[in-house]
Amino acid sequence: MKSWRISSIRRGSAPLLGALGALTLLSALLSMCLGAVSLSPGEIAAALLGETGGTAAQIVRYARLPRTCACLLAGSALAVSGAVIQSVLGNPLAAPNIIGVSSGAGLAVTLCGALAPAAGALTPLAAFAGALAAVLLVLFISEKTSASRLTLVLAGVAVSGMFSAGVDAVVTFVPDALTGYSDFRIGGLANLAMARIVPAFWVILPAMLLIFSLAGELDVLLLGEDTARSLGLRARPLRLGLLTLAAALAGAAVSFSGLLGFVGLIVPHIMRRLIGEDSLPLLAGCALGGAALLTLCDLLARLLFAPYELPVGVVLSLAGGPFFIWLLLRQRGGRVHD
Repeated sequence: MKSWRISSIRRGSAPLLGALGALTLLSALLSMCLGAVSLSPGEIAAALLGETGGTAAQIVRYARLPRTCACLLAGSALAVSGAVIQSVLGNPLAAPNIIGVSSGAGLAVTLCGALAPAAGALTPLAAFAGALAAVLLVLFISEKTSASRLTLVLAGVAVSGMFSAGVDAVVTFVPDALTGYSDFRIGGLANLAMARIVPAFWVILPAMLLIFSLAGELDVLLLGEDTARSLGLRARPLRLGLLTLAAALAGAAVSFSGLLGFVGLIVPHIMRRLIGEDSLPLLAGCALGGAALLTLCDLLARLLFAPYELPVGVVLSLAGGPFFIWLLLRQRGGRVHD
């Protein structure tokens, strides 16, 4: 029987992961070098090592470096989050932005900005709480209704709509709750400072490490709950724990990048085609592929209409929207066919 998962684990993933790593490094280098002002790799290195001053050093340290780090961090976090959510829910259409996880985090970030504007370090934790609330709500719907995969996605869209309406309501009453409201709603990485990224990094790093450490258990969980129980695995707590970690990744990314869409949908699908279903290389591929995809899309958003700049969320939506429609067209009876 065909399914959305590839039945056989493809060998030789190490060369592919190496190629993805090289692509990620190349995308980061291009992001540092290209923009309204082009800089050479030598100028980048000198600025990072503190061997030079002037305009080039200011551009590197206060504009290019934070933005590139944000792209790499948010891209890897959203892609791994999407892979975990799809695997745990058994739904190829699930992704942080589609089932309301990102919107839940966005509402929490907005409330944090309205109620405690001086507590910037708490924003990633607030985003995690909002993302977790969203994922638990979707999980509750999934378990109580035994809904089809497509129905679950529709429920997630409804949850996302409610949380998005909450963001609009908070901003209506407290306009200063969000800085750069339109960029946040679309997803953008302009004008970021390292001080805003570092707190999120300390949420993403341990969550990512824990997910990678549970890759073997995730493989067993994918065999089905009955099989997992027969092997001594407590399936329900593991599902909840993995979804909690996925919410932490998505929420922390949203706290500084806004409501970026489709990274968590596109990248896991591509990596499953290239790498297979073995969780450890799949998660590593998603981390590298998500970082490279978001960095390259952000670079494209900066260069397409230079000196004017598009929010990166626009580029992602133009790419991800058709991809999602293609997945929907392949649906029959709530099942995706190859």
